[in-house]
Amino acid sequence: MSREPENLLLRALRDIRAGVAETKAELKSEIRSLAAAVASDILTVNAKIDATRKELSDQIVGLRRAMVEYHSVVIGHGVLISELEARLRRVEQHLNLAPGDAH
Repeated sequence: MSREPENLLLRALRDIRAGVAETKAELKSEIRSLAAAVASDILTVNAKIDATRKELSDQIVGLRRAMVEYHSVVIGHGVLISELEARLRRVEQHLNLAPGDAH
C-alpha cells in the first residue's frame, strides 16, 4: 500500500481538535477548582451565620432576663409603695386626719 501525502487541511483540523481538547480539559479542571472554592466559601458563610445566630440568641436571652428582673423590681417596688399608701390611709383614718394629696 502506498501512503497518501498528508493533507494540510486535515493536519490543521487535527491540530485544532487537539487544542480544543486541551483547552476543554483545562477548563474542566478550573471549573472543579472554582466549585471547590465556592463550596468552601459557602461552608464558611454558613458557619458565620450560625455563630451570629447564636450570638443574637444569647443577647436576646440576656435581654429577656434583664426585662424580667426589671419588671420584678418595678412590681416589687409597686407593691411596697401600695402597701405604704394603704398603711398611711389607715393611720390617717385612725387619727381622724384629712386624706393626703391624691396622686
